[in-house]
Amino acid sequence: MGYLQNKRVFISGVCGTIGKELLSELTSNENYRPVEVIGIDHNESELFFLERAYVDDERVRLFLGDIRDPHKLQMQTQHTDVIFHTAALKHVSLCETSPTDAVQSNILGVQNLINAAQANGVDTVIFTSSDKAVNPTNVMGTSKLMGERLITAANNTQRGGGPVFASTRFGNVLGSRGSVIPVFRNQIANGGPVTLTHPEMTRFIMSIRQAADLVLNSAGLARGGEVFVTKMPVLCIQHLAEVMIEELAPKYGHNPSGIEVREIGIRPGEKLYEELMSSEETRRTMELEDYFAVLPAFRGYYKDVNYDYPGVISQAINEPYVSSMDDTMTHAEIKQFLELHTLLDVEGASQEGPVKQFWPGDEKRAE
Repeated sequence: MGYLQNKRVFISGVCGTIGKELLSELTSNENYRPVEVIGIDHNESELFFLERAYVDDERVRLFLGDIRDPHKLQMQTQHTDVIFHTAALKHVSLCETSPTDAVQSNILGVQNLINAAQANGVDTVIFTSSDKAVNPTNVMGTSKLMGERLITAANNTQRGGGPVFASTRFGNVLGSRGSVIPVFRNQIANGGPVTLTHPEMTRFIMSIRQAADLVLNSAGLARGGEVFVTKMPVLCIQHLAEVMIEELAPKYGHNPSGIEVREIGIRPGEKLYEELMSSEETRRTMELEDYFAVLPAFRGYYKDVNYDYPGVISQAINEPYVSSMDDTMTHAEIKQFLELHTLLDVEGASQEGPVKQFWPGDEKRAE
């Protein structure tokens, strides 16, 4: 935590779920105490309201900007110490139908930020990736994998000094915009049906706060070129739906037994399970207390990196980190997780957002 004290921090995608949480933590947690936090986003309306929320905090500077604009990034990252890159296109279906945009934001945008960081002598750059980057089956995951590779290459090919580049790899962030939590909530509020893609689908999960902590802690741990993976629990999506129906239906005036769970099938590009670490990566992974650190396949050409992390548990990992290979949370554990992170609260919960889940053009799912 002390690593960020008196530093100038830059956040791309500051209006997104993770970017906004990073801003909140950096400005409210006394352990961080940055001297300045600069945020950019291309969502004008969200940026306007976020600016109003921090109008009394003189450390916060928010600007309109897009990671596709290299000149904007060069200007806004001047005199910056740490960059947290959270801006991205993250929805699988939209990336699948607009792959060019995914390339421009999730690949070229990463390279734009790398160039800006190197030009301005930034100390540390942390890129936020996804479990979908492991053995990707869709455009979004493929673009995130390329982002990871660009970050690692930037660290391993630079001569002399320069920024420390590293990545973090998320599981599913429950409660984030576009996640299954608000979808299920709205479906239950409307009396059902709750739509389930497949009853055996499993996912790694983490809260918004846990995701932000992963990013912030990685800045102090990073040695260069590695990918940090948080140890996290696994749940079955059907069990999540059952717990949410049991807990939320009465709050919305419905009988839980009257809420139908309807299977709609796996969407194109979607996996039945998720992977956070592949079999190939295990041979170059170190286990820490709260994380796995996947080291680069190719080490630096011009400098040696000493991966001397504190609290190393093991330097030999034998099994890939796959959701189908781990025990899933019980109903009681899911309920406890949702309560701990206030994901079952009805008061103040937004009723905006999708009620139906379907693949664009698939009339059957749209009905």
